[in-house]
Amino acid sequence: MTPSNFPEKIKSLPRFSGRFDAFRLAAEGCEIFFAEYPADTKIEPHKHETDNYGVITQGELILIMDGQQQRFSTGEWYHVPANAIHAAQFDEFTSEIEFWFKVNS
Repeated sequence: MTPSNFPEKIKSLPRFSGRFDAFRLAAEGCEIFFAEYPADTKIEPHKHETDNYGVITQGELILIMDGQQQRFSTGEWYHVPANAIHAAQFDEFTSEIEFWFKVNS
């Protein structure tokens, strides 16, 4: 994991073992991640069964979804609906807080 700009209390949370570095805070009906991506990180197209929202706390997210590329900078929120195929790119070190909401079946 790269050096973190999150507070020590956040860094004491369990680490997520997935496609990116994150500290995981579980909540009923939602998982919350404090994620960090080194510069030049690329996440290939994939989908989640969760309805995802995130806010960029440092850097910039390049989100590719529905054939369109959008850029989200510090302080901006994004949304990835459940089962939407998407990819991500981080040209610079970026951190964010992600909320993965479970979708009722």
